[in-house]
Amino acid sequence: MTMTVGELFVALVIITLALIASKALRLKLAWLRKLFLPSSVIAGLILLLMGPDVIGRLMPTFFEESPGLFPAYVQESWAALPGLLINVVFAALFIGKAIPGLRTIWLRAGPQVVVGQTMAWGQYVVGLTLALLVLTPLFNMNPMVGALIEIGFEGGHGTAAGMADTFADLGFEEGADLALGLATVGIVAGVLIGTLMINIAARRGLITPSKENDEPDDLIREDERPSAQEFSEFKKDLTLEAGTTDPLSLHIGLVGIAILIGWLLLSGLQWIEQVTWARNDGLEILAHVPLFPIAMIGGVIVQLVVTRFGLEHHVSTRTMARIAGTALDFTIVAALATLSLTTLGEYFLPFLLLSVAGIAWGLFVLIVIVPRVIPENWFERGVGDFGQSMGVTVTGLLLMRMADPSNKSGALESFGYKQLMFEPIVGGGLFTAAALPLIAEFGPLAILIFTAILTIGWLLFGLLYFGRMVPERGRGRWQKK
Repeated sequence: MTMTVGELFVALVIITLALIASKALRLKLAWLRKLFLPSSVIAGLILLLMGPDVIGRLMPTFFEESPGLFPAYVQESWAALPGLLINVVFAALFIGKAIPGLRTIWLRAGPQVVVGQTMAWGQYVVGLTLALLVLTPLFNMNPMVGALIEIGFEGGHGTAAGMADTFADLGFEEGADLALGLATVGIVAGVLIGTLMINIAARRGLITPSKENDEPDDLIREDERPSAQEFSEFKKDLTLEAGTTDPLSLHIGLVGIAILIGWLLLSGLQWIEQVTWARNDGLEILAHVPLFPIAMIGGVIVQLVVTRFGLEHHVSTRTMARIAGTALDFTIVAALATLSLTTLGEYFLPFLLLSVAGIAWGLFVLIVIVPRVIPENWFERGVGDFGQSMGVTVTGLLLMRMADPSNKSGALESFGYKQLMFEPIVGGGLFTAAALPLIAEFGPLAILIFTAILTIGWLLFGLLYFGRMVPERGRGRWQKK
């Protein structure tokens, strides 16, 4: 895919116009605010309705090469944005913030590591059990179909598309289409069911509805009085603006350095793989690891350097949050605007069974397991893992932003820390990439037993370790009862 800078610019301008329109709709329509839908989701759905799968099927197209109201290059640009901008979100996550010690990281992210690992390994257990008992004997499907829930739901579109050659090499070509379809269902179901769960949680008092959803007059009145922390950050930003380098440019540059460090680390690991076990057409694992968790490591390295040389006063947490927030908004809009709503025809019933089983497992973990593993703010933290396990990382971030847009629970930081101990293995990581070859090599039953042991192990550890802890108020960590 090739595109010009001008074409990319047009695609970005359309997203900004959609965001403005969605903000106007939220201010005008009270029922949208009551649904806790942020402007980015509304904008993405608006563009989806105007795209090839909705309006493009109902009316003549304005462009020969693309149905819908937008030319093909706009759709191509939007399709490329999420995979790029998610790196900005995670690279900026820890820049400008003090990096805590390993013990603090574990105490904050540990419960969500348990939830995420239980979600992911359980998807293999559910999928492989369904494959062995139903899909293979009744529908004569390849046993590797049991890995599709984790690849499609937890891995997302990027993982499913990246593994297309692996599917073909192993004789399961239709698996790539099914995985992409599951990724689409996962994102849609994750947003819709996640939004429903957030509304239920708000009605039951588990979370406090966002100020963003209050009446416009209330927002104006409260926005006139910044908090002490916001005023401090504002003064820091004024100090930065007095320098010779524009502060926004400086912060964007730091994000770019973090992404570059992450890319160099990942490229180095992939080179080692190519000259060792992947040589001579061997098994490739690191080739499918996404960049964004490694870019987050790059951000941690940048922050450590900033702290080491006493440059903290040059880096504004507020500005970094704005950069990450803007990138996240554009990522969400672009991801929703390019959802594929095409049905899967021949494999519809197996596809439906996989979708229902994956959704049921995610809801079970969120409703039953999460409250027993995460000691404090369990819903705000758990709904992010639910969203990630249903679609992509962006879905998890979206749901956390809807449930706790001010990040008062600290869920965003805990979610970010969790990626360091999660993404390298599952959710598009090492085991996700190796799952299909392992099933082909050792059989579905052996992999089912292996993943079941890991699922039970993580669950028991979470219940017996974190389940017996109580939160230390205001410190974002926990201690033994």
